[in-house]
Amino acid sequence: MSQQGTALNVRSIAAPERRTIGLQLPERQVLLGAVDLFCINAALAIVAEWRGYPLGEGLTLQPVWYGVLTGVWLTVAYLLGSYDLRRAAQIRAGVATGAATGLITGIAYLFTPHIVPALPASPLMLATFLTAMVVPVTCWRAIYALALVGPTLRRRALVVGAGWAGQTIVETLRKHAPVEYDLVGFIDDDPDKWGKIIADLKVLGTRANLHGLVKQTGATEIIIAVAQPGRIHPDLLQAILHCHEQGIHITQMPVLFEQLTGRVPVEHAGRNMYVVLPVNGYPSHVQAAVKRLVDLVIGTSGLVLTAALLPLVWLALHIESPGPVFYRQMRVGRGGRLFDLIKFRTMVPNAEVSGARWAEVEDRRVTRVGRWMRRLHLDEIPQALNIVRGDLSFIGPRPERPEFVAQLEEHLPFYRVRQAVRPGVTGWAQIKYRYGASVEDALMKLEYDLYYNKHQSLWLDLVILIKTIGIVLTLKGR
Repeated sequence: MSQQGTALNVRSIAAPERRTIGLQLPERQVLLGAVDLFCINAALAIVAEWRGYPLGEGLTLQPVWYGVLTGVWLTVAYLLGSYDLRRAAQIRAGVATGAATGLITGIAYLFTPHIVPALPASPLMLATFLTAMVVPVTCWRAIYALALVGPTLRRRALVVGAGWAGQTIVETLRKHAPVEYDLVGFIDDDPDKWGKIIADLKVLGTRANLHGLVKQTGATEIIIAVAQPGRIHPDLLQAILHCHEQGIHITQMPVLFEQLTGRVPVEHAGRNMYVVLPVNGYPSHVQAAVKRLVDLVIGTSGLVLTAALLPLVWLALHIESPGPVFYRQMRVGRGGRLFDLIKFRTMVPNAEVSGARWAEVEDRRVTRVGRWMRRLHLDEIPQALNIVRGDLSFIGPRPERPEFVAQLEEHLPFYRVRQAVRPGVTGWAQIKYRYGASVEDALMKLEYDLYYNKHQSLWLDLVILIKTIGIVLTLKGR
């Protein structure tokens, strides 16, 4: 940002012209989704009425029609990232994503046999249904991008703390919610920072000025980003509570960071274990039983598929790189228990005679057959045996090698927390981040893994499953 732009920003902060309403991020996503679902279900109702299915019959006697359509829409929307607020705020990207989601949903719905109405009685009706699916959604997305990201609906936020945590949340907001937040400045008690520009924001005052600055800037939210959240100065605490009494929304930096990134800010946690522990405790026995049942179904199916692929994989490997078909590697499981991970071999035999090493982007140890198996994720299928044994779940943090665990525990706080749940074939870190090949990558993936541990649920597992299917279908494996 230029100095001129910064100066203008500070002047506008000092004398806000309007009081903002300030939609929160989850409220924006709910609003987007609610209107989307109304549009597509209204399209189905209109075309079903034309086809001879009265609206009352469709809603009361055949609610499954609308339930299936909603499920298909949400699945496609998650695969395409339709509720990424950064994308939705840009008119071209938002309209394009909405149109693609509507078109793919409509086509997929028409090809769902037996449980949906027989709609396409003619080409005209088919075209009408797809048009009715796409046009209202794209119009709504255009309205959202043009009108609902304006200044009146943005959150105006003061950030308490101009240190590492404060600068991190400011950078994160600019990256993930650039049109949803107006950042008006920092509050910090360090006299060396008063009046200075940090991360393109001015340090406007101290805790003693907090309430007055909230009024002066028209702030609707205070973001607490101090180094030790559990040791807030009593005067600052009273000032925050005073603002809270006046209807100002109070947000902690770790909570907002998790909402924006899907990661737990490990470096901000310090020794505060509550930052990384599950929000509502670990899943209930019922949820655990359901997850295990799903794992057994997937694992059994994977064993059948492994047996079917075994002759082809053996032949392909034997032609290019003779050696064993399967590859066993020691991994660390739940509670630190060691087990042998089983995969189809994708590297040359004896690829690690010199010891364990991080994978590389263009790893020369990987054979041509192995590279294709990785892209298609075929090498992962034999892990079905680990799933059936109980070493793995289908969804969970990826198990790491003991050599790397010992190294990572020295550098990364709370690394062992990820071992509190059964590891998985795929997980939150796998769908959100690239392949880990360094300690820095391991830190990033740890933050995603800790988010999964903290928020694990059957719903989050379903989201991961849907995203994983999209990665497999688009050949993004490595």
